[in-house]
Amino acid sequence: MATKTDGTEVVEISRMEEGVGADTSSSSSSRSNLRDSFCLSASFVTLVQKLIAEAIGTYFIIFAGCGSVAVNKIYGSVTFPGICVTWGLIVMVMVYSVGHISGGHFNPAVTIAFAIYRRFSWKEVPMYIIAQLLGSILASCTLSAILNVTLQSYFGTVPVGSNGQSLALEIVISFLLMFVISGVATDNRAIGELAGITVGMTITLNVFVAGPISGASMNPARSIGPALVKHVYTGLWVYIIGPIIGTILGGFAYNLIRFTDKPLRELTKSGSFLKSISRNNPA
Repeated sequence: MATKTDGTEVVEISRMEEGVGADTSSSSSSRSNLRDSFCLSASFVTLVQKLIAEAIGTYFIIFAGCGSVAVNKIYGSVTFPGICVTWGLIVMVMVYSVGHISGGHFNPAVTIAFAIYRRFSWKEVPMYIIAQLLGSILASCTLSAILNVTLQSYFGTVPVGSNGQSLALEIVISFLLMFVISGVATDNRAIGELAGITVGMTITLNVFVAGPISGASMNPARSIGPALVKHVYTGLWVYIIGPIIGTILGGFAYNLIRFTDKPLRELTKSGSFLKSISRNNPA
């Protein structure tokens, strides 16, 4: 009897131990799920913060830049050099304000170019572009509500010459913009603290050169927002295709001359030339 009782006790103790083990396993699984949920929610919050930063940054860039154009056309008090400086200053200000949060793209063409050269996640590209377009549309609505914007005082971009001439200019100035951005923002040998100043000065220079002919958009969001709000679609495709082509070429050119310890012949033999450059030169 004693042996039988001892055996029963052993079985009960064993079952209790198994129960404790199951509870412990279940508790660990619950904690793991909670941890995963927290991580997911944290990454979601971070993404939302980035999108808000992009929307706000684009809003104020369009508000200030396009606002200077509209005010100059209506009241004639800003002047063309003032418009050029305004565009450069507002971009510089927003890069320093929220660039550390979202990367300071404010431009669908720049976002696409970064994604192509593996400097940005493709999964976030559509959301960034939506945020940028939303910021541009809201800023255009604000300007339209505050100012008496007529067709003559339209603050969007319309080719003054031919579409081909404006397309060529948009490609060239967008090339320069992305080339500079790639140098100061993605190369760790550059002085990153000067990125905002350098990019702002580049935009000022581009507006001086191309502003009287194409409007110097360099940014599809800058042209799409005003066009949708004021229903002016003349040559809009130029300001969508041109900046995208220009930024892709500008990013490619900088990646081509970016420092690497491998000869070009060896790089071109690999599966992907661009992938090799990206792998050898992390941001």
